Amino acid sequence: MPVLERAVREVMRTSLVTVAAGETVLAAWELLERSGARHLPVVLPDGRCAGLLDRAEVAVACAAPAVSLSRRYARDLVRCRRCVVVHHGDPVGRAVAVMDANGCDALPVVGDAGTLAGLFTAADVVAALAGRRAEVLSGVGARPPYPYPVMPGLPPRQDDGRISPVP
Repeated sequence: MPVLERAVREVMRTSLVTVAAGETVLAAWELLERSGARHLPVVLPDGRCAGLLDRAEVAVACAAPAVSLSRRYARDLVRCRRCVVVHHGDPVGRAVAVMDANGCDALPVVGDAGTLAGLFTAADVVAALAGRRAEVLSGVGARPPYPYPVMPGLPPRQDDGRISPVP
């Protein structure tokens, strides 16, 4: 079956690092740094996705004076814009069109209950076109339980930049 006709659930990544909406911007940066992820879904207590943070926008937010960072939360960074999502059953072609229309390279994917089911990125499309699955974050696991863990303390990075396995 052509890639653009496949369901998003067949191409998306499900091994995610997420941040709770009530966590600080510093916690979001720490998660991005330790995981090596480029995108960080912001999750509400009921499992719905409030938005998606990009590494660059979190880095810019962290350039503020340190005293203000403890009072700035992940939800503050996504509050000012609409969260564009796709359904896990949508065709990849539709998801690519949504990404193109919104000028983004990643979309949160929701399941039937409207909760976060995964993340669909341009890299996932390229991997699918190349005939392979996109790489998942090492050390994070195959599919986190619902609701996704916030992972307050990731293990230290290895010398090669990967996350050390959790004992």
